[in-house]
Amino acid sequence: MPIDWIAKLRHLLQTLAFSLAISAAQFALQPERPYAVPLVYSLAIGTTIWAWVDFGRHLVPTSAETGWPHGWRGLLLVLSGIVAGYVIGTVIGDGWFGWSSWGSADGRKLQPASALITVFAGIVGTYYFYSVNKGAWLERKIVEARQHAGEARLKLLEAQLEPHMLFNTLANLRALIGADPERAQRMLDHLIAYLRATLAASRATTHPLAAEFERLRDYLELMAIRMGPRLAYTLELPAELGAQPVPTLLLQPLVENSIRHGLEPKVAGGSVRVAARREGSTVVIDVSDTGVGQRDAPSGDPPPPDATGGFGIAQVQERLATLYGSAAHFEFTSVPGEGARTRLRFPMQAAPPGGVGARANATP
Repeated sequence: MPIDWIAKLRHLLQTLAFSLAISAAQFALQPERPYAVPLVYSLAIGTTIWAWVDFGRHLVPTSAETGWPHGWRGLLLVLSGIVAGYVIGTVIGDGWFGWSSWGSADGRKLQPASALITVFAGIVGTYYFYSVNKGAWLERKIVEARQHAGEARLKLLEAQLEPHMLFNTLANLRALIGADPERAQRMLDHLIAYLRATLAASRATTHPLAAEFERLRDYLELMAIRMGPRLAYTLELPAELGAQPVPTLLLQPLVENSIRHGLEPKVAGGSVRVAARREGSTVVIDVSDTGVGQRDAPSGDPPPPDATGGFGIAQVQERLATLYGSAAHFEFTSVPGEGARTRLRFPMQAAPPGGVGARANATP
């Protein structure tokens, strides 16, 4: 087990503080003795026990849960540390004051009480460090459990979104089969490409933002076949954000909302723009349209369900909250007759440098 020297320094300082408390208690019980005597002996014995046990546990197999030796090895290490601390610490104290605790009647008279204090302090101190180590291990396990739960929740939300998008697309495809078989064939080809990309990403709860934009492009191509010249779109992704991890299917419900509630009701149609940018350590993504506009919501609140189709928007918000907590922000604004905009803000996460940005593209 590697040695964490910062942790060792912290343990030493805690041991010194504990030794000072022991010496103060001894002085309070025997105020007639100089305070220097219990102070020196307490510091010498306490530091020796700490060094013996804390460094000795690296020489034997230890438990991953506590960082301490298993079974009898741990018990033997603690007992030997207490004995060594008492003997070595007493020798150090005797050398400091120039006397022998075993060479005089007064010294031998104090040995039982001194030994009892050493045993008590050694057990209490060792149990404290054992409990701290086990508590730290439990906290790590809790964090891991929460992370796994968050990942499972993201997968569940994605599983709910996938059929939602698929059913809508199949309904559109069914309408085109009779009216325009050629466009229906092209739409089916794009649907197959979209589902292939979805299957490839299904093994992870997140993927690079560049992959999200590519999946979004497939979806918009599907919609462009159905709506024809009534739909134009633009995708803007800086190369520096291409590798930024995001939940899969994060943006598609927002774009679907813009088309369904903004552009389809508008006779002349309009355009959808998805643009990502970086603001310091924050990623900002805007999904805007030039449609009929939607009923506004208070600043920072989600759009009302009756105006947005609720399900997809609620899922986007829940997935952001699951992954980023309170650090994520969702904003919706709308101007009747001019369009609507949804803005997502969330912190950047560590990702490999580079990434491929999606090219800006507009349908004819």
